[in-house]
Amino acid sequence: MNTLPNIGHRLSREAAESIARNWWMVLVNGLALVVAGVLVFSIDWSVRSLATFIGALFILEGVSYALTTGFGARVRQGSVVAGLLSIAAGVVIIVWPGPGLTALAIVLGSWLIVVGTLTITGAFAARRIMSNWWLLLIMGLLEVPLGVLALADPGATLAAIVTVGGIWAVAVGVTRIVFAFEVRKLPEEVDKAWTAPATNVSARPAVPAPAPTAVANGR
Repeated sequence: MNTLPNIGHRLSREAAESIARNWWMVLVNGLALVVAGVLVFSIDWSVRSLATFIGALFILEGVSYALTTGFGARVRQGSVVAGLLSIAAGVVIIVWPGPGLTALAIVLGSWLIVVGTLTITGAFAARRIMSNWWLLLIMGLLEVPLGVLALADPGATLAAIVTVGGIWAVAVGVTRIVFAFEVRKLPEEVDKAWTAPATNVSARPAVPAPAPTAVANGR
């Protein structure tokens, strides 16, 4: 009788273990973003040097997204799409001859909105498995408004671009560091999700036990 639920549990736990094995990648990514955010705020940038730095950061983010696994094909496809978009944005910023503030702001803002939207979608997809799925939601909700801010005035000053980029790197980096340790515990979360129904059943009022013949036939 329990064959199908057991198979579903095994498949879910295998997926959770696969994701949890990469928790350190999320941690390293978060630490790198925090360091990058501190550098963005602490260096006296020129437009060219800031564009190169942000472009390299986008490429790093893209590789990280592309290697991220998730529950379900939709989440995995979303990660790959986000990764490719991030890599493309990074390459555009770096190779664009003499990128001005307008081009930098447009690419940065568009990328933040797209990736933030995908992150929010992934958060709702993970809410049935992860108790702390809201951490993903926070990341997405941080990225989308910052993207809108960058696009609101594409002719902004260099200081404004530094502010948007720095806030994004530090805020999302800290959130990912916390999220990394939650990913590490993901298999345990899956086990809790599957054992919860059993706990609820055990809490129900006792009913008369079926006859031995009925039990045998029901197996």
